Amino acid sequence: MSYKRYWWALAIVIVGSFIVLGGEGRKMISGAPPLPDVYTTDGQLLFTGSSITDGQGVWQSIGGQEIGTVWGHGAYVAPDWSADWLHRESEFLLNTWAVKAGAANFSALNLDQQAVFKARLIRDMRTNTYDAATNRVTIDSDRAAAFNQLAAYYADVFGNGRSEYAIPHGALTNVAKQHQLAAFFWWTSWAASTERPNSTTTYTNNWPHEPLVNNGLTSGALLWSILSIVGLLAGIGGMVWWYASQEKVIVHGPYPATDPFLAVKATPSQRATMKYFFVVVILWGVQIAMGVLTAHYAVEGHGFYGFPLDRYLPYAVTRTWHLQLAIFWIATSWLATGLYVGPAVTGHEPKYQRLGVNVLFGALILVVGGSLAGEWMGIQQRLGNMWFWFGSQGYEYVDLGRFWQILLFIGLVLWLVLMIAALKPALVRKSEDRALLTLFLISSIAIPLFYAAGLMYGQRSHLVTAEYWRWWVVHLWVEGFFEVFATVVIAFLFTRLKLIEIRTATKAALFSTTIFLSGGIIGTFHHLYFAGATPAVIALGAIFSAFEVVPLTLVGYEAWENIRLAQPMQKAPWIANYQWPIYFFVSVAFWNLVGAGLFGFLINPPVALYYMQGLNTTPVHGHTALFGVYGMLGLGLTLFCLRAMGPERPWKQRPLKYSFWFLNLGLVFMVVLSMLPVGLLQAWASIQQGTWYARSAEFMQSGQMQTLRWMRVPGDILFATGALLFAWFILGLLTGHSYVDVNPVDLSTPLRGKNLEDEVLVAGR
Repeated sequence: MSYKRYWWALAIVIVGSFIVLGGEGRKMISGAPPLPDVYTTDGQLLFTGSSITDGQGVWQSIGGQEIGTVWGHGAYVAPDWSADWLHRESEFLLNTWAVKAGAANFSALNLDQQAVFKARLIRDMRTNTYDAATNRVTIDSDRAAAFNQLAAYYADVFGNGRSEYAIPHGALTNVAKQHQLAAFFWWTSWAASTERPNSTTTYTNNWPHEPLVNNGLTSGALLWSILSIVGLLAGIGGMVWWYASQEKVIVHGPYPATDPFLAVKATPSQRATMKYFFVVVILWGVQIAMGVLTAHYAVEGHGFYGFPLDRYLPYAVTRTWHLQLAIFWIATSWLATGLYVGPAVTGHEPKYQRLGVNVLFGALILVVGGSLAGEWMGIQQRLGNMWFWFGSQGYEYVDLGRFWQILLFIGLVLWLVLMIAALKPALVRKSEDRALLTLFLISSIAIPLFYAAGLMYGQRSHLVTAEYWRWWVVHLWVEGFFEVFATVVIAFLFTRLKLIEIRTATKAALFSTTIFLSGGIIGTFHHLYFAGATPAVIALGAIFSAFEVVPLTLVGYEAWENIRLAQPMQKAPWIANYQWPIYFFVSVAFWNLVGAGLFGFLINPPVALYYMQGLNTTPVHGHTALFGVYGMLGLGLTLFCLRAMGPERPWKQRPLKYSFWFLNLGLVFMVVLSMLPVGLLQAWASIQQGTWYARSAEFMQSGQMQTLRWMRVPGDILFATGALLFAWFILGLLTGHSYVDVNPVDLSTPLRGKNLEDEVLVAGR
């Protein structure tokens, strides 16, 4: 069968999308806010552009986006420093002018006088005094006084710590670095309140919402939000119309009489991948522990039930580890699955493949252990000027030091070499699965290729440049091509079990990849609306990020197809061996719709993100998409591979059953009872009073918000119980307690029970 039209569609989407992403990205970087020398009107130098860059480095070295946010990107306990500085500077100026007018403070003025000073504030803050010829920005003496006062305030915040911000005592004590950090915060606020040349909007498209300086939603953001919703509805309609026109392929058999993997002996390299899956569970467990500590810091900023934990493991470290470990264990499960599937689909074990798998495992342990230790030392200010290379870069999801980042990239290249070696025999021969193998190879190449985007910025790169390339890693690597890779891997596993035809799997994989990437690549821009981007980014990000949701409207069909694969146990009882791996794939489809689709679109339109960026609506999407989709997929792939490596030994599946339901229900309760209500209340506060207030200690430490934070406990307990059951089961594959202690069940004969689990339980008695 020819798949030419599918390949052409995929090629056009990829090439066209990257032309747009690259072209607009170049404009965005070239139009980034300048890094000026700042002078007062009487000629006094306040600080240089180099000090701003140095301050950005100081911010990164102490945790960066893991300790508050800048331009809305980062962690959620401390304030957004851009919005916080902007509001504090505005209040300082209003009060200063009021005192000069003879009043006690701004609030003591009458409404007419207040209106005059508010108009003056808007004029002074929004007027762009940047001179490109001299690279200077000039501010008056009042703004200079505001800088000096706020610099002292933030020096105290980071020097003496703030419990309500989970900032420990002594986080930053160097006086020179404190001044540089203040210069950086001032610059992020200046860019957020100063209009671009020949424009009526700021460098950050009027973000954050701050009524005092007339920062409000732009007309473009509102218009493109409306059009994105119209585009979403049109896309859903088109997708349903297309689906209705297709001939339905019902999964009905005939199925093999026995498990196809019974006839296949695991190769040495496949057996060597088993240790990867055990490490996956260990890393996942540590990640959950870090998540518990990170969440607790929001209610007890300096400790853990009275113990001064922040002296040894501060919030910036626990959150860094929580995110990095999520990437590590999920990626490890997928990469290990690739190493297992390679020889499985070709029946070929390349020379030295097992050695390569073991070397790669050693590299994985080195990178994980080294990067985590480096992040702790870097944030604790124990690496000096080497923080960027061996500590924490301070950017969310790519925190690991550049040295460890390079090692990880080399490891991914080695993984690709192993994949190509395993797939080569099948690629050179003409076979029915050649098209699917080609897509498998393309997605494998994309994994190291797009991780390399994280190497495109340096220690002193402009914040806009770093953000642009960082989102290539987070959105295109984690959310994009890894998903394509996983889709193809699942298709191969099901075709090897002979549960679906290769032709059907190939068409589905090519079509879903094309549809997903048609919105996903350009949709990267929705992360950059307010990160110093040009207005065109809002238009492109709004429309194409809406299209990302379109294919997710039919994931229910995918879920039911997976359920059907687990159902025909009477005709092919061995399928019950794969019941729980398949159900984990079902949960992936559910969370794809809810987490990636529903909660993703909740925050993706510009009008929504304008008020919600940097609020707890973002981790709602993050938890339900990152774990709900990619985490559940990683667990499902882990179970599938472990099951296929020893199909002759029945499992005691009850722990997996309870683990599955506890994990899913725990995630639901975690979101519905706590994170979502907190995020929606913050959004209301942001709309009513401004972004600064929604992130302020005054609001976040209120009794209502504290109660909602504690409401995470039921969901967290359920989730942790599910994780423990999963870990107990995986440990049992080593000790033997997860296997039924009877002679292997004859999987070629009908069962007396309703399914294999019933038969196993009967045999176990």
